[in-house]
Parts: sequence; structure tokens; C-alpha cells
Amino acid sequence: MGPDVDKLFLEVAGAPVVAHTWKRFDAAGFDEIILVVREGLQEAFTTLAASLALQTPWRLVPGGRERQDSVWNGLSAVRPETQWVAIQDGARPCTSLEIIRNCRAAAERTGASVAAQPAVDTMKESADGRCISRHLDRTKLWAVQTPQCFRLEVIRQALTVVRQRGLNVTDDTTACDYIGQAVELVPGSAPNPKVTSPTDLPWIDYLLRSQA
Repeated sequence: MGPDVDKLFLEVAGAPVVAHTWKRFDAAGFDEIILVVREGLQEAFTTLAASLALQTPWRLVPGGRERQDSVWNGLSAVRPETQWVAIQDGARPCTSLEIIRNCRAAAERTGASVAAQPAVDTMKESADGRCISRHLDRTKLWAVQTPQCFRLEVIRQALTVVRQRGLNVTDDTTACDYIGQAVELVPGSAPNPKVTSPTDLPWIDYLLRSQA
């Protein structure tokens, strides 16, 4: 998006990206929402919250250097009685209530779950970034998204191992590999894209308006 652009506050379908995400989870029946935010954005989130007529109690906590550090900060702030958590990208505003509830139910069965879509393109691996080095069977490949839902003790244990070993993981389900925790894949029936580049905005704007 560029160094001076915060994609969470870009407007799509009449509201900032993160407003749509927040409202989805506000309507999903959680006991509390914790927003992990970068230093300097607390006031912007507080102002945004005042305009959304939210029903679910919420709190802000500071982000960390890496994604996994931010997740750890959020987990450290949950109420002592918390048993289950859902971790969501703020820049994924089209997540449906159906997929949130299905991920939650899957986590209750398995201990961990993730929204995911089966690969539809033919997939290749390149060792040097220039030529194909291996042909992959796309029928076994999935693109994982969020929400990622966990029994709290599971994700805390998994990220503790990651932190102790000095590892860097790009999503929270990867951490589960280090403790042998199975993660259930939860396919969604609706698109669930993430805002990553400017070309994503028209597509996400269309999806949000069509769901209204």
C-alpha cells in the first residue's frame, strides 16, 4: 500500500476496512473483543468505536514487533476465565458470521481450527524464484485465512514453544505444529479476501456492498 498508508483505515463500502471487520465480530456472540493496535493508533480506534454502536465489550492492547508478538500480547490480555479465542486479521473485512461460527465449532471439536479455501490454481514450487523446481498436487493444498480459533491453553502452549525457540511463524496454526496439535480446516462458502494491495479494494468494496 505504501509506507505512509494504513490499510485498516482506507474506506470501502462507506466505512474504514477495520470497521467492517470489527462489526462482524461484534455481532458474532463473543464475550469480549481485544484489538491489538500499533502505537499511535489508539485514539483513531477509540474514535472509530464511538461511531459504530458496538454491543460487545472491547479493549485496546499494544502490538508487538512481529505478528506472533502481537498475538501474544492479545492472549496475555484476555480475561482469566477465557477458554476459547478467535484470532482475526483486521484487514479481512468480508469474513462471514457463518465462517466465524463454523470455526468456533471446529475448534471446540479439535482444539484448533482455521478458515481455509482449497487451491484452485495449478501450484508449482520454485527453489530459486525463477524456474519451476517441483510440481505440487493442488488437491492437497489449502490457502489458510482467518479467523483462526483455538482452545486458549493450546495456542498459549504453541506460541510459548515458538518464543522459546526463537522462531518466526507467519500464522498461528503453524505454531501448533510444534506441539503436535491438529488444526481443522474450515472451508467457507463466501469469499474472505484480505486487503493487501490497492487492487484488492474494488473487489472488497463490491463484496461488502453485495452483502449489505
